[in-house]
This record gives sequence, structure tokens and C-alpha cells, in this order.
Amino acid sequence: MKKTIFNNLFNEVTLFFLICSLTLTLIVWIIQAVNFIDIISEDGHGLATYFSYAFLNIPKIYSKLLLLSFFLSIYYILGVYEEKNQLIIFWINGITKTEFLNKLIFLSLIFGIFSFLLSYFVVPYTQNKARSFIRDSNLDFFPSLIKPKKFIDTVENLTIFLDEKNENSMKKILIKDSTISGGSQLIISKAGKIIGNENSKYLSLDDGIIINYGKNKKLTSFNFKQSSFNLSKYKTKTTITPKIQETNSKTIIKCLKDLSSNINNKTVIEKLNCQKSFLKNLTQEIYKRTILPFYIPIICIIGALVVAKSSNNEGFKNFKIKIFLVGIFVIIFSQISVNTISINLLTGISTLCVPLILFLGTYFFFLKIKKSSN
Repeated sequence: MKKTIFNNLFNEVTLFFLICSLTLTLIVWIIQAVNFIDIISEDGHGLATYFSYAFLNIPKIYSKLLLLSFFLSIYYILGVYEEKNQLIIFWINGITKTEFLNKLIFLSLIFGIFSFLLSYFVVPYTQNKARSFIRDSNLDFFPSLIKPKKFIDTVENLTIFLDEKNENSMKKILIKDSTISGGSQLIISKAGKIIGNENSKYLSLDDGIIINYGKNKKLTSFNFKQSSFNLSKYKTKTTITPKIQETNSKTIIKCLKDLSSNINNKTVIEKLNCQKSFLKNLTQEIYKRTILPFYIPIICIIGALVVAKSSNNEGFKNFKIKIFLVGIFVIIFSQISVNTISINLLTGISTLCVPLILFLGTYFFFLKIKKSSN
């Protein structure tokens, strides 16, 4: 009987968690997806790249909202049970409030492990995969970004200005190419048009002049009747090198070990610049992936305080409000702790000890409230 009623409780908490977490994730994802439109409108990437990049950001959003979603689930379901006197079923079956809390902590550990696996393995992988779509993408929408009477610098080391544009045909074109080592090239053309396919695009230019500024700081120029300017070789200005949050956890840990043995060491580990200047960011990132999931049992105990005091007690509603505010505060604090972990050694050690202190503190506080309400 005990197993059955606990299974029913766990199923309700899990169901509400799934609904809550997926709903919040969808809302945040839609908002962020709107911001990702810059990938098309400003950087010239195609629709396939946009949707792939946006979709692969879902695990990151879900991971960040997991702590809040779990707290809301525990708080809401236990609140409903208390208001409908469904908790009596547990008490009449010989289940103590301490046993009840221990079972919830066990459930929270399952969610904590899930959160850890998500943040430690899945999120870095999907973030890196999303970045790979940017790295491997051609600039499908680049031609549409070229507008008359505007300096276009969407792609790296290339600036284009034109006076008139009619579909792919253009007039009075100015191009500055800065890809030449130690110099640059200026192209002025009376007319031109974009030709080619999705894999290869170039400008066909008519009647113009090419001015080269070389390493020796000398100018050379020549006129042309017809010339082609390859657009396919240019890359987007979007960051394509992996960021720390896109780096797998094993690489970050290896880098931190190297820096701990020699803080002035400078190496590149799987495209990650491992050096002193990145120590703060590396520490914060590995903290987010490994320590923040331990806050899930803490907020579970805070949410479970709803059952520590009977709803018949005076001031129960105010007590519930306080529980909710404390839970939200702990969630906010967990995010702030990401910054405090890397201030200095003493603060870092203190930050690492906080989850254990909070866990023990909230657990014994539950026992105290339970004892006083009996």
C-alpha cells in the first residue's frame, strides 16, 4: 500500500514537472528564437541553419529552468494534497512525516542526476552542434542583405557599397577586400550582378578599376572591362570558434588540472584556449554543470515544508507564502553563486559548502517544524 500511494504522488509530481518545464521552455525558446532571426537578417545564413541552431538551444533552456520547474511541482502538488486532505492517506498508513520527506528526497536525487547528466553531457554537445551549423553554413541570404546606399559588412574582411540595385543587378559598386595579407584591395565598378548557385556565388563586374594597397604601402591599379569577384570564400562575422559553454566537460576539467599545476601555462586543448585569463569562466562553467544540480534536493525539502505544518494551524497561508518566497530566493541564490565561486579561494570554498549547509539546515528545520506542529 505504501508503495502504491508513493507511486501515485511521484507520478503526479513528475507529470506536473513535465508540463511546467516544457511550457516554460517553450515560452523562453520562442522569445529566444525571435532573437536568433539575426542569423538570417544580419549574418546571411539560411533558414535550415536558423531552425537547426534554434532547435539545438532547447536543452540549454530546459536545463536552466529545471530547478524552478521542480520546485513549482513539489510546492504545487503537496499544496493541493494538503488542501484536499489527501495527505491523511499517508499518515493513516503509518507513514511518518520524516519518512515522507526521505522519499521525496530520493525522488529529488533522481531529478538531480537527470539535471547533472543534462548539464554535464547533453547541453555542451548540443551547443557545440548548434555552433557547427554556423561554422559549416554558407551565406545563403547574403545577396539579399546587399542593399543600395548602405555599407554592408556582414561578412568578415569585406565591405560593399552600391548606389542602385534591381534584383541581382547593381550599379556603381564599391568593394573593399581586407583579406589580403598586409594590405587591402579596393574595387570600383560601374555595374555588376550576382550569379552562381547556393554553393558558389560571385559578383560579375563590368567597367571598373582595381586598386591594390600592398605590404610595401605602395598603390597599384589597373582597369578592367569584365571581372569576377568570388563571394564564397568569405566567412560570416558570427562567432564560429567554440565558446566555453560549448566545450565538453572532460576538456574543461583537463584544462583546470593543467592550470592548477601551472597557472601560467598556455595550451590549446581540443580548440579550447587553456590559459590563466580563462580560469574564471572555466571555473564558473564546471560549477554550473556539477554543483548546481545539488540544489534540487534543497528546494525539494523547502517545498516539502508545506506538509510539516497542518493546514488547520493558524497562519498556514502565510507560512505557505514564506515557503514559496524562500524557495525562489534559494533558486536565485544558486544562480548568483556561479559568480561567487571564482572570486577567490576562500569565497570559492564557502560557495561549495553552501549546498551541504542548506541541505542539512532545511532538513533539520523540517524536523523542528514537524515536531512543533504535532
